[in-house]
Amino acid sequence: MRAESSVHLSDIEQAYTALCGIAHPTPLARSRTFSELTGCDLYLKLENLQKTGSFKIRGAYNRIRLLTETERSRGVIAASAGNHAQGVAYAARASGIKATIVMPEMAPLAKIMATRGYGAEVLLHGAFYDEALAKAREVQDATGQTMVHAFNDLAVMAGQGTVGLEILRELSDVSSIVVPIGGGGLISGIAVAVKTMAPHVKIYGVQAQGAAAMYLSKREGRVQTTPSAMTMADGIAVKVPGDLTFPIIERLVDDIAVVDDEDIAGTILMLLERSKQMVEGAGAVSLAAILHGKLPVTGKVVSVISGGNIDVNLIARIIERGLVRSGRRVTMTTAVADRPGTLQRLLAVVAELRANVIHVYHDRVEHNVSIGQTSIEICLETRDPAHAEEVLAALRREGYPVEMVRMETGIGTGDYRG
Repeated sequence: MRAESSVHLSDIEQAYTALCGIAHPTPLARSRTFSELTGCDLYLKLENLQKTGSFKIRGAYNRIRLLTETERSRGVIAASAGNHAQGVAYAARASGIKATIVMPEMAPLAKIMATRGYGAEVLLHGAFYDEALAKAREVQDATGQTMVHAFNDLAVMAGQGTVGLEILRELSDVSSIVVPIGGGGLISGIAVAVKTMAPHVKIYGVQAQGAAAMYLSKREGRVQTTPSAMTMADGIAVKVPGDLTFPIIERLVDDIAVVDDEDIAGTILMLLERSKQMVEGAGAVSLAAILHGKLPVTGKVVSVISGGNIDVNLIARIIERGLVRSGRRVTMTTAVADRPGTLQRLLAVVAELRANVIHVYHDRVEHNVSIGQTSIEICLETRDPAHAEEVLAALRREGYPVEMVRMETGIGTGDYRG
């Protein structure tokens, strides 16, 4: 890499050559479903299918391959919420050197276990990435290990830029590329590669609303720090963007949009259901912005799906929430006479309309019902909102005082921390 504080196309091309046999050239898949939904010709760059489950191995390996023999003997250290951790651990093992990773205490267990599985020593510290980074710098001072920064490193940016090379080589007439942003390493590398080779191509970034430091920085024209980074998209939950990435983004990125956690969760569910792709929050933000009209994209558009390392418990909550929001899972309450056969008759009405019972809660001592009656809560699987309303209307025609309950399952900015 050059001594100057920028990345050049030649650096990215050298990284691409070095990564042969280490990282996969990931699929660039056209999605008919998402093309129809967005009105553009939409392609998904599936970095969730990359080794270690994200693009991060590209930058991590490129940085590690450039170590001197003295640096290799001391090993490397990094801070990460999960994906960079796995990329560094994998690259270090492939290079035969020691790796220490500091991860936030709230990092997903699956990412912690995967990082240890690649042979790295894992230290847990702090609630957010930035606190883990501060701890990593303390350890670095004590051990002399080389820092492999998650984004604010020229060699890391060059490695991530190989994603841009792959896109242009496979889809030379692309109009726009939409990229997730945390600290800015991925979009910086992609922007350098693409704007050098095809300056007319638009480069757009997307951040989570709860961690929008780079969005604010671009608006203000200087690096901005946010007091917190609260989002389910843990892979891009960064409070302080890179001072090396920001000038590149300010110069080469056309615009940055933000999306909220509800839109991210809905997009994760759509990718799972429509494209059969398991995608984490950070990986879904680019498509979420396109689906919700946050960016002026037309023609052939590439959405970079940056990672797929999502916690299975979060996936379960997203699925549950999505079923509720789409009217395919509803909860109703009513009261019936506390006599044999009354519950059976209520369920017969439900069965006749082909709604599937998930669970029934029967409470004869509920204080809101009269003596001689019992409270019933019934959770149903329905086809869509119209079907749910049909069941509700049928029960009311039969004389049941039914009320619909709106179920909330806790997908929000205060529920999941990166």
